[in-house]
Amino acid sequence: MSFDELNLIDPILSALREEGYTTPTPIQQQAIPQVLEGHDLLGIAQTGTGKTAAFTVPILQILHQTAQVERHAPGRIRCLVLTPTRELAIQIGESFAAYGRHLPKLRSTVIFGGVGQHPQVQALKRGVEVLIATPGRLLDLMNQGFIDLRNIELFVLDEADRMLDMGFIHDIKRILPKLPARRQTLFFSATMPGQIQDLADSILRPNPVKVTVTPVSSTADTVTQAVYMVEKTDKPALLEHVLQDRSIRRVLVFTRTKHGADKVVRTLAKAEIPAEAIHGNKSQNHRQRALSNFKAGTTRVLVATDIAARGIDVDELTHVINYEIPNEPETYVHRIGRTGRAGADGTALSFCDEEERAYLQDIQKLIRRQIPVVQGHPYTSELVAPVPLSGGAPIKRPKGPAGRPPRPGRGPQAGGQARPEGGGRQHSRGGERTGNPGARTSPTAPGSGSRPQGSASTEGAGSGGQRRRFRGHNSRNR
Repeated sequence: MSFDELNLIDPILSALREEGYTTPTPIQQQAIPQVLEGHDLLGIAQTGTGKTAAFTVPILQILHQTAQVERHAPGRIRCLVLTPTRELAIQIGESFAAYGRHLPKLRSTVIFGGVGQHPQVQALKRGVEVLIATPGRLLDLMNQGFIDLRNIELFVLDEADRMLDMGFIHDIKRILPKLPARRQTLFFSATMPGQIQDLADSILRPNPVKVTVTPVSSTADTVTQAVYMVEKTDKPALLEHVLQDRSIRRVLVFTRTKHGADKVVRTLAKAEIPAEAIHGNKSQNHRQRALSNFKAGTTRVLVATDIAARGIDVDELTHVINYEIPNEPETYVHRIGRTGRAGADGTALSFCDEEERAYLQDIQKLIRRQIPVVQGHPYTSELVAPVPLSGGAPIKRPKGPAGRPPRPGRGPQAGGQARPEGGGRQHSRGGERTGNPGARTSPTAPGSGSRPQGSASTEGAGSGGQRRRFRGHNSRNR
């Protein structure tokens, strides 16, 4: 199937061809016709499926065609896309700009926190038809009277499970009553826990079209996986040892916390291995510089927390290292999905200490495979036993916040008081994540961050932003 077979109008087809895309991905094949027919849609899709183009392309066509037959006040907000982080908001904004380049009367803008609001307010005053927003800044500008959602015709809630993780569920519930009841709603999530299903049921019309593509339990065959069993105190030395291999040209190292990321960078600096960290406590300029250096190849090692890494789409990322095993198995799949993309080979290495063996067990059950154990490395310890895929002695789960779900009345869904990573008020240094609204990588796949035209994935319309497990609680990430 080609995009020509999806009943798309010539201006959009021309834009897609100019981006180098001819063949839609499975979610695009399934979703675009249904959205064009006006159905509400529930999409379950993991990263790399082309989800962003699955909704941006038909929305552009609907807005253009209805404007031809109905009288609309120019500059009225007709479509709202709500997404959890600034990177995803920027990527979606770039997609609308790219595929709508031949539809000049459809203007879009992106609003997010962590930066001054004045340029965003000025764009709103000039008038836009499509608004891409993060929840905190949207509520801010609504409360200040700069945004009116009464004319919304299409509403997209993207990355719903990440919204829950980041404590935005209450903000969403404050926004929903401001939307007109008569609207078309598109709801996307990588996973469907009970609370997300309840949210979907509450905002979608009865019997929405359901599209499910590539369950989160799958890992790319192009990614070679391996695990090092190591004592926690030996992880810094093991990382230094692994990075002596110069074939590791560009590596993304994951930690669970901001403090842990900074500590890894300091440790590597002592070993004369240059590295940079990105997380919510870093300034916006620092995050942009670190990410730019990493994408350009001037920084070999980037250390990141899961949520700060959202939106990173780097060509030729040879390795991902899980310095700390995530306590949610789906997060592991999302992490290692950063490498081995567009048909390239990649390697995912994990450092597992005694307390993390239960997490490794959960991961292997999810992906239904035994991750090979690296033997004979200098920091092998008999105190940390390998984890079989099935059988073996029971593994004791660690206690504490990292090893158990929130107690009733705690956590994001309960409106806990702890702030998410990088969260805070409007002028916080944290806020939404790294991104540069003025920058466009060339040319990108629809919904992706930086996939070159000549890569193997250019037949389809690219990948969506990567999902990363977030450990924060209720606060606005502005």
